[in-house]
Amino acid sequence: MTFLRSARITRRQALAAALAAAALIASPVPATAQGAFPSRPITLVVPFGPGGIADLTARAIGEAVSRQLGQPVVIDNRPSAGSIVATQAVASAKADGHTLLLMSNGNAVSVGLFRKLPYDTQRDLTGVSTLGYFDLGLFVPAGSRFTSLAQLTAHAKARAGKLNVGTIAVGSTQHLSAKLFETVAGIDTLVVPYKASPAVLGALRGGEVDVAFEIVGPMLPQVKAGVVRALAVTGARRNPALPDVPTVAESGLPAYDVASWNGIAAPAGTPPEVLARLNAVVRQAVADPAVQARLAPLGMRLAASSPAELDALLAREIVRWGEVIRAAGIQPE
Repeated sequence: MTFLRSARITRRQALAAALAAAALIASPVPATAQGAFPSRPITLVVPFGPGGIADLTARAIGEAVSRQLGQPVVIDNRPSAGSIVATQAVASAKADGHTLLLMSNGNAVSVGLFRKLPYDTQRDLTGVSTLGYFDLGLFVPAGSRFTSLAQLTAHAKARAGKLNVGTIAVGSTQHLSAKLFETVAGIDTLVVPYKASPAVLGALRGGEVDVAFEIVGPMLPQVKAGVVRALAVTGARRNPALPDVPTVAESGLPAYDVASWNGIAAPAGTPPEVLARLNAVVRQAVADPAVQARLAPLGMRLAASSPAELDALLAREIVRWGEVIRAAGIQPE
């Protein structure tokens, strides 16, 4: 009798041990325990089409990161309104560091432009690092009567609603920068949105608008050719591609500081050690002289950050652009 009871106990213990072992095998294993990161190619999802500043930035950084990690970085262009398609793809991806997002201030703007997004920008994404900032400029035709931003502002104050300002689509960084400029300068202008940057340039050269807000990089060839002139750049410091052009702040509006930016983000829940590895290689890529030489002609100011600093930047930009959107009377879609 004692022997039988002992045998049952032994079998019961063996069964429990087997079940425990099976559960251990089936339980999720942290990504880093499965092998060194990265274990396969990394996909960097870009919310813009090929050939633009964001795409060129992603490719330059991606190539440098690939050399360091020993794995390809595949650029996946997924353009859409508000960067929604690309952002959703990354927000819902496996949080193992192999799917990343080229984030921009467009992600911050979208929070105020849309009533409901299919993700929570701050909750579902985590920062890796900023990549850099690129200023906007205020451009006038080569033959414009305005030779300084102060002169243009004075003209706008004396003739409310008569100054025509060209930008791309409503809700774009360019459009919202123009609306913020109105507020800071205390002027009333007619902001005319166009479908794309070439249309803005055509309107500027054709005299349809008096001044245009546009990213510096695409306008540099026009400035060098003498077709347009830059009155000011919008960032806190002078742009290295236009060292003789003052900032808006230097031109009499110290409260105005606008720069578009790019960064890299990962799905929330990405292991801290993977984020740390990604941050380290992105920092090295941003500091790479070859990368800087490739992106400097686009008017970009390269600057890496910590993951926390990118998260904080996104939070500030969501608040700021939300206020601009409400002040401009733009209704969320």
